[in-house]
Amino acid sequence: MASEPSTPMAIAVYCGSSASKRQAHTNAALSVGRALAQQNRPLVYGGGSHGLMGIVSNAVLEGGGNVTGIIPFAISAGGGERSKTTESDMMVVSANAGGKMQTVMVDSMHERKVAMAMRSAGFIGLPGGFGTYEEIFEVTTWTQLGIHNKPVVLLNVLSFFDPIRQLIENGIAEGYINPASRRLIVFIDGPTSLDEHENFDWGKAALEAIDAWQGEDFKPLFDWTRRKDGTSSAQGSLGAS
Repeated sequence: MASEPSTPMAIAVYCGSSASKRQAHTNAALSVGRALAQQNRPLVYGGGSHGLMGIVSNAVLEGGGNVTGIIPFAISAGGGERSKTTESDMMVVSANAGGKMQTVMVDSMHERKVAMAMRSAGFIGLPGGFGTYEEIFEVTTWTQLGIHNKPVVLLNVLSFFDPIRQLIENGIAEGYINPASRRLIVFIDGPTSLDEHENFDWGKAALEAIDAWQGEDFKPLFDWTRRKDGTSSAQGSLGAS
């Protein structure tokens, strides 16, 4: 498998562009952003300034960290990814932030996802909607297929991701998912008592899980750099996805 031009410490975060109704979700997003800044790990994300997206990026910038937002031109031209709640729930990146923000414009949603994955050494999932679920499953599938070999960590704040864990178990029980593939996604459940989730350090736990992930155990199913004319893609395996 060809190597992708990822930044060794950069982490992609997938989460909702809407504000959460749960303080524990908001606090978890803050925890992730602060942990990234403290450990000098760049954030790669979808570029939104609303909801949990804005909270994570703002926390990184306030902590003096670096942020790269990947935005499709159509979304930028349409005014960005709007909150699905109310304007008062908007989270705008602080102008006083001490970090550095870079915006990368791409032409499509697929290009956005490839660009995020190529720049990242691992992925963290916070609560979100359809887009968050789709992005989590796509990068997980890319590891399964051998397009890349990177950890996916879901922060199961207030048991938000329990249905996804159950869906995976159902797939295993019915023979659609190899039992060994359970380890493609790492669930961080936090304290047993949900009352303690609001103040748990989700960011630190997520980064520890990424560092501990044993990716070398997964053998790629295919060589995605190969071409039908016998040559290899100079773009690497993600360029061939």
